[in-house]
This record gives sequence, C-alpha cells and structure tokens, in this order.
Amino acid sequence: MVRKSRKSREDWKIYKNVFDSFTERNLHKLAGQGHFDELEFPIALGKEANVFAARKKTGELIAVKIYRLENCNFNTMYYYINSDPRFQGLENNKRKIIFSWVQREYRNLLIAREKVFVPTPIAFKDNVLLMEFIGNNNDPSPKLKDALPESPEEFFNKTISSVKGLIDAGIIHADLSDFNILNHEEEPVFIDLSQGTVLDAYNAKELLERDLKNLLSAFRKSLDIDQEKIMGELLDYYDKALHRQGLKKQRVY
Repeated sequence: MVRKSRKSREDWKIYKNVFDSFTERNLHKLAGQGHFDELEFPIALGKEANVFAARKKTGELIAVKIYRLENCNFNTMYYYINSDPRFQGLENNKRKIIFSWVQREYRNLLIAREKVFVPTPIAFKDNVLLMEFIGNNNDPSPKLKDALPESPEEFFNKTISSVKGLIDAGIIHADLSDFNILNHEEEPVFIDLSQGTVLDAYNAKELLERDLKNLLSAFRKSLDIDQEKIMGELLDYYDKALHRQGLKKQRVY
C-alpha cells in the first residue's frame, strides 16, 4: 500500500517557478514511497537544477536534486552522454536525455562511493534524484570555493587521492572544480557527477586534463604546486588504469 504524503500540490510550490506539474508528480511519487516527508529548505538554486533538503519522518535529512526540464542545456548534456559507451544509441529526445542524465548521475555515485567520499544515492525518478545530505545537523557542508580548508596541503593531497579513487572506480568526473567539491569537516566530497564518464570514453583523457587544470587553479593561490609533475602523474595513472582494467580508448562516435 502506497503511503500518501501529507503535503498538497500547492505546498510543493514553496519557491516561485521551481516546480512544474510533472516535477510535482515525481516528488509526490517519491514521497509516497517513503523516501521523505516534506521539503525543508533550498541548498542550491541554479539555472538547470535545484537542490533541496528534505526531511524524513525519522528527522533525518536527505538531498533532493531536481533538474529543471525547460532550463537544462540539452546540447551540452547530449554531447557528454553521447560520448559515454554506457549510453550509446540514446534517442535524441530532450526529456529522455535529461532522464538518462539523472540516471547517469545515480549510477556514477553508486560506483564512486566504493572508492571516494560522495553523497550516497538513494533513488531517482525521471528528473529527480535523491541523495545523502552532506552536512552537520541542518547546515549543508559548503563548497570548496566558499570555505577554504585550514590545511590546504592536506586537503589537496586528499583531493588528488580522490581523483585516483575515481579512476580506480572507472570514472572521470569531467566537471571537477572548487564548485563541485564540498569541504566537509576538512574532507573533500565530490558532487555533481552527472557529467562523469567511463575511462574508455573517447574524450576521457581530455576531460581528466581539464579536471586537473581546474583543480590546480583552485589551489595554486594557497599552495606552491609543481603543476607539470601532478598532471604527469595523474595522466600516467589514468593510462595504467586503462591497461589494468583491460580497457581501450573508444573511437569518436
């Protein structure tokens, strides 16, 4: 028997222009399955996706990420997802691409959590993704860009280890920067893995190089980093991981 949420459809519209009727139905479906009881407050409101904290009946918070169907950059999504061997043959349809994008983020988080500190994925429905809430009590952990670590060198080394961990898990983040790393009690937490692709995607190494450049740029103001050495070590680590996992770089599709 499906439990009905006590929130009416109007109650979901707590932030102007956030939810369309399709999203409201998905939220009610997930709430009715017992994943959460009500939305509490926004964590991040963006052009393409909004993240809210939601409360379970137990009092525990989870994160609810909602992709805005009319605002998503479909062309960018299609470029990234079409280069991923896991999603070949995907129909060039806007809604289906967005739904696959959400599924991709769920799958990437599920895989990555075995090697790296990421939010644990809980469930997804079309354009809505439920994840673990990262924070203390009701306070979400800040992004690295907004909260520099007390020990930059230690945090940087942990972040590099996390990049290697993702590679070991078979994933390149593909959008890594200080915008997509949380500083949770001096521990890096990788978020926004929707763009994450597998190691044997044709452009995986190029995306890894871009990740590393962004990462090094974020830390170079506070640390004296041998950027060339770090880049070389990580790209070599990627090449060895391809060999170790018996993978070959894919051709351009």
